[in-house]
Amino acid sequence: MITRRSAGKALAGAAAAASIGKFSIGTAEAAGKVLQIGIDLSLTGADAESAKRILNGGLLAIQQANESNAIKGYTLKPLVLDDGTATAGGYDPAQGAINARRMVSNPNVVAALGPQMSGVGKAMAPILSEGGLAIITPSSTNPDITNPKFAAQFDPSGKPIYFRTVTTDAFQGPNMANFYAEKLNVKEVYVLDDSGAYGVGLADSFQKQAAAKGLKILGRDRLDPKAADYTTSITKIKALNAPALYYGGVMGAGVKLVKQSYQIMPKMIKGGGDGVYAAEMLTGAGFPAAEGWYATIASPHVVNDPKVANWVKLYQSKFGVPPDDYAITCYDGALVIIAAIKSIVAAGKTPTRAAVRDAIAVSKTPTLQGMVSFDKYGDMTNRTVSVFQVKQDKKFPLNDIAHQFHYVGVAPQS
Repeated sequence: MITRRSAGKALAGAAAAASIGKFSIGTAEAAGKVLQIGIDLSLTGADAESAKRILNGGLLAIQQANESNAIKGYTLKPLVLDDGTATAGGYDPAQGAINARRMVSNPNVVAALGPQMSGVGKAMAPILSEGGLAIITPSSTNPDITNPKFAAQFDPSGKPIYFRTVTTDAFQGPNMANFYAEKLNVKEVYVLDDSGAYGVGLADSFQKQAAAKGLKILGRDRLDPKAADYTTSITKIKALNAPALYYGGVMGAGVKLVKQSYQIMPKMIKGGGDGVYAAEMLTGAGFPAAEGWYATIASPHVVNDPKVANWVKLYQSKFGVPPDDYAITCYDGALVIIAAIKSIVAAGKTPTRAAVRDAIAVSKTPTLQGMVSFDKYGDMTNRTVSVFQVKQDKKFPLNDIAHQFHYVGVAPQS
């Protein structure tokens, strides 16, 4: 893939300007020193609409911290970077690596949010580790990045820097396999992935648990996100009379899969992970193709909880779109960073990268999804996986994830 090094700074600046727009991050800058929070998301390409919602959550938390003067003597500023490229058609790990180096080389950046995608996370993690820069991802779920077996690859410094406000695909895939077996009574399933780190890992973990639950795996295919036509794979699945399929991947391939599988197999059970819990499922694939698809997210479902209703209204009034649960997990990740910096400053210490990383590692932070804490590897201690089904509600806008994805419940845990 072309890294577009010469365009990196221009892309990042354009992404920041387009994302923040007229939205103010607060007016406390004159009060003291400036600390930056890096934000890396896939703001170009197939998953850009979802990325924008996630970004908004982080920006809102930063604005609120500045307006309330949460950290005495300091102002927080976002450094928004785009790891999506037109060449890749979406997230680009090479661009993510460039962005990680930009964060590490900027002494004002003391922590970061992101990335959105696990493939980018794998590219960024070793660079951030060497730079001692903690990052909290609101949505990347591949378990390898925080698995101690792969620490030499992804965490060469030896101190965890990759934290999550979601659980991993070690739970998301298997729990959805349990849902297929126990709730949908599926006996046979065909598995697809989109060849990315996230999609392959998710499909692998689903397939392993599905087989353990007694489901017959009818086959496994890998889709090329850049290909236009998946009818060969879909026709093969139809010929096997498969009653269900499971897709591990994001919407680059997902939009085409949803449309084409509906044309050939409109009635079968279809589902995927949080890669299909996306506005692009609703606006890109559309209805009736998206109708009935199941999706999971790797966190509790709270966006429709009455306890966060005021926050949801505030978010929509500021950004003009409804939030999804990963807007909340990004907001929550920002809260963890802000609380860590606040605790350091309150103790009379300087909020260095090392101090912020150490504070995040032992933190217990009240957030919209509840108390967030991490295990010794950086993974969130809450392992909840939530299940949704797409059912169009014409009373609400097509891209309103909160009303078009209907909450089914918590997936059965293994």
